[in-house]
Amino acid sequence: MIADKKEFGKGVALMVSFFAVLAVIFMPVFSGHNGLNYLDSLYNSISKGSAYYIPQMKEDVLPYQGRTVTVELKLADENQARQTADLFNAAGAMVNINGDLIKVSGDLGAILQQSLEDADLMYHNNGKAVSGKYGYPERQALYNWWSALKAMDKNLKKQELFEEAKIVANVQQKAVECSYNYYGIAPEKISDKVGIVLFSLVFYVIYTLWYGFGIMYMFEGWGLQLGDH
Repeated sequence: MIADKKEFGKGVALMVSFFAVLAVIFMPVFSGHNGLNYLDSLYNSISKGSAYYIPQMKEDVLPYQGRTVTVELKLADENQARQTADLFNAAGAMVNINGDLIKVSGDLGAILQQSLEDADLMYHNNGKAVSGKYGYPERQALYNWWSALKAMDKNLKKQELFEEAKIVANVQQKAVECSYNYYGIAPEKISDKVGIVLFSLVFYVIYTLWYGFGIMYMFEGWGLQLGDH
């Protein structure tokens, strides 16, 4: 039995309209995407726009120009070792390959600048320039940089070259990893999208309350209540 038909009807109306809006959200009416995919893409673009550290990193590696390092790097397999050797060769380093191991000797600043140039191209979605340079897919090239710099960080620490290891780790994480993760996404400034960002946040709060009140009115109209009587 329905204890309060008016209250129950109010709850039903809220729930029906809630699911009607939900159906619209899952339709491809937002620039060809559904609402969730559209907002996911938007927030990815905004986060990419605020994660461009490469110009600063290029300044940070300048003091390491002319500082020679020699490292031994273990990679996933012989194929990755050969591909990675091309990256260091492009930076003017001497490379010796032995299976999945490569020994690299070269200017640390030049090596890091080369990795930053490739990361910058990938950040701006110019992957063809990277693949054209090395002769294999651009994402693999940047992943090879990520793997090589990670191995360099480990080897430099083993040599107790902690200052050099720190700048290598910073380039790996703030430039190479960031560019790899955001490749293919167009960067946006939040200031250019502030209206839709505020709308989405306010809508999320209202939509959550919408559902909550709908359930509450239905249960109260049905005669279910919390509390002592």
